[in-house]
Amino acid sequence: MRGPRGIPVIDFLRSVAAIGFVFGLVIFIHELGHFLAAKALGVYAPRFSIGFGPALWSRKWGETEYMIAAVPLGGYVRMASRDDETMAFIEGGSETPTQPTAAKRPRYWSDEGMAPFGPHPVPADRWFESKGFAARLCILLAGVSMNMALGFFLFTGMTLGIGRPVLLTRVVGTVTPVASAPQLEAGIASGDTIVAIGPVPVRTWNDIDNALDSLPGDSLTITTQRGAVTVAAGAPNGESRRTLINAILPMIPPVVELVSPGGPAERAGLRAGDSVVAVDGTPVRSWRDLVARIEPAAGRLITLAVARGTERATVVVRPDSTRQVDPDTKRDSVVGKIGAQAHLPQSRESVPVAAAVRAGAQETWIAAGLVMRSLRLLATGEASLRQLNGPVAIGGMAAQAARRGWESLLSLLALISINVAVFNLLPVPVLDGGQILLLAAEKVKGGALSLRTREYMMRAGLALILLLLIVVMYNDVVTPLVRRFFKS
Repeated sequence: MRGPRGIPVIDFLRSVAAIGFVFGLVIFIHELGHFLAAKALGVYAPRFSIGFGPALWSRKWGETEYMIAAVPLGGYVRMASRDDETMAFIEGGSETPTQPTAAKRPRYWSDEGMAPFGPHPVPADRWFESKGFAARLCILLAGVSMNMALGFFLFTGMTLGIGRPVLLTRVVGTVTPVASAPQLEAGIASGDTIVAIGPVPVRTWNDIDNALDSLPGDSLTITTQRGAVTVAAGAPNGESRRTLINAILPMIPPVVELVSPGGPAERAGLRAGDSVVAVDGTPVRSWRDLVARIEPAAGRLITLAVARGTERATVVVRPDSTRQVDPDTKRDSVVGKIGAQAHLPQSRESVPVAAAVRAGAQETWIAAGLVMRSLRLLATGEASLRQLNGPVAIGGMAAQAARRGWESLLSLLALISINVAVFNLLPVPVLDGGQILLLAAEKVKGGALSLRTREYMMRAGLALILLLLIVVMYNDVVTPLVRRFFKS
């Protein structure tokens, strides 16, 4: 039995569950941060909502109504405010006391309750604005802090639980010229096997990276099966060392580990375990060779010769056209992708708790840096808005990750949580960063901004977010349909 696009029903249901899990948990953790901080600091919070709009489900415990709303594009914590109507048009409800008629009493109404669940006004000392600058800043930062913490704990937990990946090869795949170390390209070539870095023997590519990064001295001697070459390296753990590490990349064989469901590779008949030996008659020795042949072939048919066990097969595939930014030139270009993942010759090694914590912190920092870099490229025009993914594309990623297993799904969850944290710090009024900016402006001014100013800014921020939502939904839905139409 099969679901949409020919996917087996069990896989389809798993994908739906994965999408709900990723989106729901990321939003819940973010709003939980705001909610816990507000409650701890004495702010009245009558509603905790996952989603916007009419309630699909709700329950009231204590002072707060907990609900799941119809539009799953975020969530909010409704906090009592001096300027209640400023946010009421976004979040619904009001803390202004009302007296219902006998025929129409609001849900959860109590004659002893505070608005919106009763006739009594919210005391001024429980308004958000009644708290000091530090307390309000803490509440506003709590959401992004929880998202960053979720990413950190997931990365740390996965490293501790399943170990650190170890790349079981010492064979060089490619060598990129480095201006500060011209001896590198002359002394090391594709296919060489690295046996030592300085006085340290190496068994895996992890050993190679660690030695290149941390061994003392301004120069390093790299020994292969053909001989030794000494190159300028700079100080340990410095930028020059990172450049050197990125210049020497391992040999990854052109063996397929995974094909994306519904992607060009699967439609063409490529299977997990296939070893690609040639593209359009040109032999390939590594995964990098394969990528170099596929990327320029966006939208046109190419022929892959593959080894499948003891058999040989021919696969004709048309790579999808995908936009990406070149990390060196920063240029936006269209490249071909077939939806296949390389088989990495790797294993896992256990690590102590301290090392897992360091690895989790490093992964979190790297992920946050990549998000900030992407936002900077978008702001400067070096990257295109067409690269932005919306809920549909992210949902597709979650579905694919679920099919690969828990490790992939949890890694994606950590990355999305960190993305949400960084994005929420943008200085847009309806986001946490915009609220922090308004708070700072009031601190500098020495008093509150006018209600009209705040309302105009909130409406402008909401319009900007809605415009962004239109862009990403266009990228997710309209653009793929147009491409498919012109290919058909």
